Amino acid sequence: MVANPQPKPTAEQQKWVYSFGRELCEGGATQKNLLGGKGANLAEMSRIGLPVPPGFILSTEVCTFFYQNKNTYPAGIRQQAEAGLKQVEKEMGIRFGDVKKPLLLSVRSGARASMPGMMDTILNIGLNDETVIGLGDNRFAWDCYRRLIQMYGDVVLNVSRDHFEDVLDTYKRRHALKVDTDIDVEGWKDIVAQFKALVQKDTGKPFPQDPHEQLWGAIGAVFNSWMTPRAITYRKINNIPEDWGTAVNVQAVVFGNMGDDCGTGVAFTRNPSTGENLFYGEYLVNAQGEDVVAGIRTPLSISDMKKNMPEVYQELDTIRHTLEKHYKDMQDIEFTIQNKKLYMLQTRTGKRTAQAALRCAVEMVGEGLITKEQAIQRIAPASLDQLLHPTIDPQAAKTVLAKGLPASPGAATGAITFSSDEAENLAADGKKVILCRTETSPEDIHGMHAAQGILTSRGGMTSHAAVVARGMGKPCVAGASDIVIDYKTQTLQVKGKTLRPGDKVTIDGSTGEIILGEVSMLQPAMTGHFTTLMQWADAVRRLKVRANAETVLDAETAHKFGAEGIGLCRTEHMFFDPTRILYVRQMILAETTEERCAALEKIEPHQRQDFINLFKIMKGLPVTIRLLDPPLHEFLPHEAGEIRELAKALSLPAEGVQQRIDRLHEANPMLGLRGARLGIVYPEIYEMQVKAIFEAALAVKKETGNTVALEIMVPLIATKQEMDLLKSMIDKVAASLEKTDYITGTMIELPRAALQAGVIAETAEFFSFGTNDLTQTTYGISRDDAGAFLPDYQKRGIFASDPFASIDTDGVGELIKIAVERGRKTRKNIKLGICGEHGGDPSSILFFEKAGLDYISCSPYRVPIARLAAAQAALLNK
Repeated sequence: MVANPQPKPTAEQQKWVYSFGRELCEGGATQKNLLGGKGANLAEMSRIGLPVPPGFILSTEVCTFFYQNKNTYPAGIRQQAEAGLKQVEKEMGIRFGDVKKPLLLSVRSGARASMPGMMDTILNIGLNDETVIGLGDNRFAWDCYRRLIQMYGDVVLNVSRDHFEDVLDTYKRRHALKVDTDIDVEGWKDIVAQFKALVQKDTGKPFPQDPHEQLWGAIGAVFNSWMTPRAITYRKINNIPEDWGTAVNVQAVVFGNMGDDCGTGVAFTRNPSTGENLFYGEYLVNAQGEDVVAGIRTPLSISDMKKNMPEVYQELDTIRHTLEKHYKDMQDIEFTIQNKKLYMLQTRTGKRTAQAALRCAVEMVGEGLITKEQAIQRIAPASLDQLLHPTIDPQAAKTVLAKGLPASPGAATGAITFSSDEAENLAADGKKVILCRTETSPEDIHGMHAAQGILTSRGGMTSHAAVVARGMGKPCVAGASDIVIDYKTQTLQVKGKTLRPGDKVTIDGSTGEIILGEVSMLQPAMTGHFTTLMQWADAVRRLKVRANAETVLDAETAHKFGAEGIGLCRTEHMFFDPTRILYVRQMILAETTEERCAALEKIEPHQRQDFINLFKIMKGLPVTIRLLDPPLHEFLPHEAGEIRELAKALSLPAEGVQQRIDRLHEANPMLGLRGARLGIVYPEIYEMQVKAIFEAALAVKKETGNTVALEIMVPLIATKQEMDLLKSMIDKVAASLEKTDYITGTMIELPRAALQAGVIAETAEFFSFGTNDLTQTTYGISRDDAGAFLPDYQKRGIFASDPFASIDTDGVGELIKIAVERGRKTRKNIKLGICGEHGGDPSSILFFEKAGLDYISCSPYRVPIARLAAAQAALLNK
């Protein structure tokens, strides 16, 4: 008998709320999709016996229901939350809303992927005019109450944060007080009264006194924060799906601001900038959590805790090692100390620079924490970009204006700007900027993303600016207290010097230096931990990695980064060289074959030398040379003045030159006389190129003894007949010269070629998928014009991603799979590669691994990324 399927639980029956604590723990680290990263790790820390204040989690499924049902909650959730609250009260021994000894709660977000600072938090839920007396009716209690009103008013009631700050600043100024800790109990009572009046004025309602109303208001605000502009921007930058949602964590509050035996801090189990295995972090005495990241007070180093609170430090250091051994990764932790008792409030995988990620991964293998395969999979390939950019030349002359904290390594130069909106606008216009802020906040996410680097005058190594910049791979100098940033006057003042928007500075996130103007920089050296990890990656990957290169600099860069050959040499790029463009134009404007051949004879020595240079650099590695592809009119001028200059240089009438240019004009040149069509209509062009290629290979072999692994590629083939004609021409040129080994293939960049791959492979000895054009011709979209609508398509969910950045596996990918299958059926040993921009995209590389290609080819600076991504793809495809 077949068992009847279990009926799906109703909303009232479904479990929405999960408890965590010493006595009851209903989740763990494996349930991040359901409980969010923060909630899952709080439950996990509780489960392994670490000191975690108890709480409960409203799952990500609640968030999904919330948005699908017009911001309402599922039936039964309030009863489940009440049961969770009772469990917290039981473990803490105090009750929520009790006027004599109140339990206070924090309400925090917790998506499955960390989104630091992007969503909202409210602390001290449960305080009102009565419970503040029960909490102590002292400076500490009233400070907690004003924090609640300030946070709740801002996050839940939409009262401007600046209005609260104005009240606070005015009070301190009138009473000649410098910092918040100087305010006494009567001062906080006065400020609370002003805050409540502000809420009444701005909302028309008094600040809520019912603790349960506060709780559900805070929960709703955290769910709503999932769709704030800053959260949406962060998700877009980090490719976090909108439908993941966030969990909400409700937790008993422990107090770091009760006195000098209390504190709060943020720490990393290793240095997140360098990866060094040293405890790294900051803490504040007599403070709550938001004080550390806000940058309002200068925190103490975690090492200072050894002297100030040695027992607490020892316990925290033990927990540091426990967490690393348990999670087998570097952790980012938050903690609070209440009356010398330590509580863990969060652990998560620590965000780190690429440099730190490499060091952590390699050294953790040496420590026996992880395997080499795990180390390979741990590094995000795209993060290697952070290692592939210039650093400041130590020999360069420089004028150091000031020095701050080296918050995120790397160096950047740009024009200063004080506004995130302006940074975004300037970057959109192609300008490089340094975003200068007193301190950053989540609202600055778009400006930080657009800027080359970030400079702040306040904040520490774990401030918002530092953490976000490290995650983005942007250089950041934080807490540069010698500089004064004035938003009103739009000036940056430092040691008697005044800088204004547009003035250039260079920041060095590795040293903390702020330097006037531009400074010369050095290219990075790939050594040490990078080399070790790449060796491990190379040992497991199947896909070969080549580079797209046609200049000496590109080829040398590619070879330095470990390219195993050239997968695409675009010969047309060589034609634009100033020393030969005149001959190229003369060839194009020729009226007869004889005139054209005369011009080609002048170009041929340059082409031959180009190929000699590439072959020498590659030292016997395969080199795929694509014959001329673009339409001829691209080499000709279009402005009247340039046309007159060309006519004069060629001793031709300007009218005749203009007429020839007009005859070459095409309505849709991408689909016109280009590629194989060009070689068939004007065979002398391809004959010259092929002759130069073979003669270069022979010259290099005679000079160096290295045999060139030569691959000649015919572009834009649509039919077997085209391939037959051009292969015959190539073979004929080869036969007229001394014997050279070579193979001939084609670029698959048209849907028809993919579908006819079986018959084309009768002639072609290799295929290289030109995924740029294959995407264009499959979709019928011009890559150059797609920017007008692609963002809207992605926003509407029509495209999950830009198909020119990540391969369209369903359409373009299907054509590739068909071509692979049919090509190999005809020619078992056919060599298969890809040379479009997708060759450097990690998600596309996984598809190419599964499709069974032999190699990928990408831009030189993406070669390390491709090598690592290919290794990860091989491990995933085992």
